Amino acid sequence: MNRNLVFTIVGAVVLIAALLLGVSLWRSNYVKVEEEVEEPRSGEAASNPLYILKLALRNDKVKVDARQRLALALHPLQPRDTVLIYRDPRTLSKADADALLGWVERGGHLIVRTPPLRDKLGESPVPVLDTLGLTLLDADDSSPQDQRNDCVGLYERGLEQQSMFCNARRFYYYNSDVEPDYAWGDEDEAYVYARFPRGKGSVDVLADMDFLSNRGNANPLLSAFSFGTDEIAAPANAAFARQLLAPNYRAGTIHLIYAAEVPSLWKTLIFNSWMAWLPLLLWLLGWLWQRTQRFGPLRPAPALERRSLLEHIVASGEHIYRYGYGAILYEAARRAFLLRLRRRDPYAAAQQGQEQVALLVERYKQDPTLGAAAIGDALTQPLTRDHAAFRTRIATLIRMRNRL
Repeated sequence: MNRNLVFTIVGAVVLIAALLLGVSLWRSNYVKVEEEVEEPRSGEAASNPLYILKLALRNDKVKVDARQRLALALHPLQPRDTVLIYRDPRTLSKADADALLGWVERGGHLIVRTPPLRDKLGESPVPVLDTLGLTLLDADDSSPQDQRNDCVGLYERGLEQQSMFCNARRFYYYNSDVEPDYAWGDEDEAYVYARFPRGKGSVDVLADMDFLSNRGNANPLLSAFSFGTDEIAAPANAAFARQLLAPNYRAGTIHLIYAAEVPSLWKTLIFNSWMAWLPLLLWLLGWLWQRTQRFGPLRPAPALERRSLLEHIVASGEHIYRYGYGAILYEAARRAFLLRLRRRDPYAAAQQGQEQVALLVERYKQDPTLGAAAIGDALTQPLTRDHAAFRTRIATLIRMRNRL
């Protein structure tokens, strides 16, 4: 049997055995595991910050209506309803604010918040809150070290403290006509929550409502950093939300008025499309690094290539003369002159020595620089390395040739 055929068969057997061994080891150590991965939120779940609260209320058999606008004409309020305005109260018109307070007096329950602390209020009116006689802290009323900028701890039995109302706009109610049924805070640190009775109903005022929101992100890139928890999912926040909605709970419809939080295009691209732009960014950085000049001393830009035929001829002549072949250049110039002289004046070209010089002097008598001495020297080969004589005789031969 051919030796090469034997080696081929043995190699194939060894390769197949190695493959079977690898597959066997992989199958013996392979464990099938199921893993749930949350997809990015879309639709109302992404734009409605109260979406989880809405689902929780529906699961608890509570009538709930979540919308972006108050629209009292399209959604009339009943005496035992609850209206939670998650939006900035400054977005309410005076007519809507008066209608809401009139509805509260008939038994409604209104929940509002103060404007965000980052905005400077000045003397601008704040509907509902001005009617209640509340005094709101402005952005420049307290320093960063002031206790009125600290968080407030919410305690739930058996659980750790939950921080709330951090950097929120607090308020005072010393100008209010009525005392609140419940208040959270004191005169030194201001108040973060109060429930004011009004007629048959009540108005709840909070420094912010972030604890009610489904803030978070289900992006797999950020899940490892624990950025995906919702505020309302915290047990203490859920318990406080239940107490907040207690007055008319299950007695009527709870209206959740929110401002749609549509993420910007750049935020969507950064959080949800990182699998595409991250490799492209790395490729771009690599390409820029490749195109960037390396570190080191500055070097002058290389001279551009020249394609002039005359420059090549001059460079070739200088090279030949530099290496001691000036006699060849002189002889070429003298031969070129004699060739043209033979075509123009065959008789003078046939002469030699002084007879030829005399004929040429007669021919160039109009040029005083071409005398007998200059013409005689031009027709005589110069000494080696006599640069001045070489240049002079070459120039004279060229001038004599051009005048023929």
